[in-house]
Amino acid sequence: MFSSTSKKDSSRKIVPLLFITILVDMLGIGILIPIIPQLFTNPVSPHYILSSTTYGESGYFLVGLLLALYAAGMFISAPIFGELSDRYGRKKMLSLALLGSFISYSLFAIGIAIQSVPLLILARIAGGLSAGNIGIAQAVIADITPPALRAARFGLIGAAFGIGFILGPSIGGILSNPQGLGVFGAATPFWFSAFLAGANALWVFLVLPETNKNIRKFPGKLSFFRSFHNIVRAFRPGALRALFGVNFLFQSGFSFYTSFLGVLLVYRFAMSEVDIGTYFSFVGIFIVITQGLITRPVTRRFTEKQILRLSIPLASLSVALLAFAPSTFIIYAIAPLFAVSVGLTMANLTAAVSRRAGEGIQGEVLGINSSVNALAQAFPPLLGGVIATVVTPVATLLIGATFIAFSSYVYRHVIHDF
Repeated sequence: MFSSTSKKDSSRKIVPLLFITILVDMLGIGILIPIIPQLFTNPVSPHYILSSTTYGESGYFLVGLLLALYAAGMFISAPIFGELSDRYGRKKMLSLALLGSFISYSLFAIGIAIQSVPLLILARIAGGLSAGNIGIAQAVIADITPPALRAARFGLIGAAFGIGFILGPSIGGILSNPQGLGVFGAATPFWFSAFLAGANALWVFLVLPETNKNIRKFPGKLSFFRSFHNIVRAFRPGALRALFGVNFLFQSGFSFYTSFLGVLLVYRFAMSEVDIGTYFSFVGIFIVITQGLITRPVTRRFTEKQILRLSIPLASLSVALLAFAPSTFIIYAIAPLFAVSVGLTMANLTAAVSRRAGEGIQGEVLGINSSVNALAQAFPPLLGGVIATVVTPVATLLIGATFIAFSSYVYRHVIHDF
C-alpha cells in the first residue's frame, strides 16, 4: 500500500493526468451533441447523410439507436473494467479503455466520410463497450488518496465533467462548421477526439504508475453480468429500493432531455451545429456554477428532503417548458432553472443513497446506484427515437418531464423516513 508520504508525492503527478483523462472523455461526449442531429434529422444541413441512403424518414430513430447503443455498452462494460483493473492493474485497463475510445472515434469519422450508417452503429457499440475511463480513474484516486481527502479529489472529476460539457459542444460546433478554414466537416470533430484519446492512451501508458498494490490475478470467476446483478439487487425489498426507483425515474427523464433536446432545437428553430454547441455550452456554464457556488451553501442550510421536494418538480417543469418554448430567447432563459434544479437533485439523490447505505457498504451501494443510472440512460434514447418518428420530437421532452414528475411523486409519497 502507499504510505501517506508516497501518496502525496504520487498524487502531484497522477491527479493532473486523471483530470486530463476525464476532460478528454467528456470532450468526446460533448462534441457529439451538436453534430448528431445534423447528420440524421436536418435535410438542409450540409452534413445530412441519409438523403442518398435507403433509410428514409428514420433519422429520429437512428439518433436514438446510436445513443442507446453507447449507453447500453457502458452499462455492461463499466463494472467489468472495474473488476479487470482489480485483477490486472489500473494502468493497463485505463490504457485499453482509451485505446477503445480512439478506435471508436476513428470508426465514427470514417463512417461519416463514407456515409455508412452500419459503421456508425458499430463505432457507437465500440465506444460504449470501452467506456470504463471514469470508474478506473475513481479507483486510481482511491488508491493514492487518504480517505479524508478523497471527496475533494473526486470533486476534481466533477470539475472535469463540467469543463468538458462546456467546451465539448462548442468545439464540436466549430470543428464541424463548413465555413471554418474551408476544410472542416462533420467528421473533423471525431478525428480530433480520436487524436485526443490516442494521445491520452499513450500518455497514460508511458507516465501513469501502477497504483493498485493489491492486484489479484485470479480472485475468482469474472462476472460479465455484474450490471444486471446490480439491477436485480437494487430493486429487491429493502431500505434503498424506493430511492433507487426515484433515481431511475429521474435519470430516465434526464436522458430523454440530453438525447433529444438537440433534435428539438433543429426541428423547431432550425439551429445549426454552431448554434446547438453554443446553447449546450451555455447550459454547461450554469451546471458548473451550480456545482461550485450553489450546491454547498444550499445543502448546508436545507435538508436533502427539503431540497429534493422542490428541486425535482422544478426540473420537471423546466423540461416541460423547453418542449413548448416559442423562441430561442425562452430556451436560453430556461437554462439556469434547468441547470440549478438538475444539479441540486443529482447531488442530493446521491447523498441520500450514500447516507442510507451506512459506512460498511458504501462502495457496493454506490456501484449499484451507478448501474441504475446507466440503465436509465440506455432505454430512453431508443424509445424516444420511436416516439419522435411516430409523433414529434416535442413529445420526447414531454415524456422526459413526465418521468421526472413521477420520480417526484414517488419521493413524496413512498419515502417517509428522511
